[in-house]
Amino acid sequence: MRLYSASSEETLRARRLLKDWAGDGILTQAQYQRLERETVSELRTTNVFLRLILFLFTLIGVGGATALFFVTSRPSEHTSGVFFLIFAAICYVAAEAVASQARLYRYGIEEALAVCSGIFLCVGMQLALFSGRPYSPKPDEVQSFVPAAGVIFSLWIWRRFGLWYAFLAAMIFTMVLPGYWTSSHSAQHVTIALLYAIGLILVATVRPRHRFDYLADAYSLVEAFLWLGIYLAMNLQLSWLNLREQWLGIHTATAAEFAPPFYWTTWVLIWGLPPLVLARGIRQKDRFVIAAGAIVAILTLVSNKPYLGWPRHTWDPMLLGILLSGIALFVRRWLDRGPGGIRHGFTAARLSGKDKEWMNTGSVVLGLVAPQSITAGQQKRSADFEFGGGTSGGGGASGKF
Repeated sequence: MRLYSASSEETLRARRLLKDWAGDGILTQAQYQRLERETVSELRTTNVFLRLILFLFTLIGVGGATALFFVTSRPSEHTSGVFFLIFAAICYVAAEAVASQARLYRYGIEEALAVCSGIFLCVGMQLALFSGRPYSPKPDEVQSFVPAAGVIFSLWIWRRFGLWYAFLAAMIFTMVLPGYWTSSHSAQHVTIALLYAIGLILVATVRPRHRFDYLADAYSLVEAFLWLGIYLAMNLQLSWLNLREQWLGIHTATAAEFAPPFYWTTWVLIWGLPPLVLARGIRQKDRFVIAAGAIVAILTLVSNKPYLGWPRHTWDPMLLGILLSGIALFVRRWLDRGPGGIRHGFTAARLSGKDKEWMNTGSVVLGLVAPQSITAGQQKRSADFEFGGGTSGGGGASGKF
């Protein structure tokens, strides 16, 4: 089912590990060069910046060509849907071709083509099957066929190409589904949480078989996403899952619409989930799941006052920052006081330069996105303003100097 062979992806994983170990001084330069020659992969990769540029350029190219076709031909809505489905098939075949024939791996081009195929598929199905139908605020199970197809196709792209954001897209499509099935906001939250829980159980069942291979990080990230999804589905103060009505500006749910037993049950759940997620991550020594546990714990502290109806104050963020800083200092000192700075396999010392590399990459991207926020603007100079009236000692300089 995977587009790339397991041996090819294992080779790329080994090359990444060798690069990290050499950068951290674990391997000498001679050792690194010898091992690198032994782990040659036929897949073509690139750096993250060129990958983003190729991704954006491919999106712009495909989108521009599609827009030009529709501007010149001006088909009807139903015909446009059929054309979008054809374009979806073309983009997917092109993505498969460049990945299998040109051996592109995380190169940006095949990713953009796969993304375009998913977008064209959903748009084409909506126009071809449901164009001309008047909108109704009542649930319509038939129209749920489009987001359901989005879920299936996104999962296929995730499984076929190994793109983590395709799984995230599948989760977003899943959030839209309950709006087509029921108008009860409580039922929507419960349905989404159950669907995510089913996915979590399946991932937890499969993960042990891939704990030490190239799929370990992929399943780790997916599990972290699912934990976050379950939490957001249950936290009534952070998310409303009837996205279709919100996007159209028709309705916005409020906490008063939920029955008190359901409302307070979700309050108990948002306090119970963070320790459960953290315990899962610590037991598995999984950084992504631990990060998800930390995120949901912070979100619980942030949303507790709105849940209880307490007023917010301007100093609340300051108190939260002090609390988080105190917890971080306590955990760090507790780990440092262990034998050799290690407790139960955890340490506060940096073992790899990967985090620093990601921080540097993020800083560069932030500088490219918002250059005006860190670059001083050119100051305007008044045309009629002139320095004068001063004196300078020596050299015969005057006030006009």
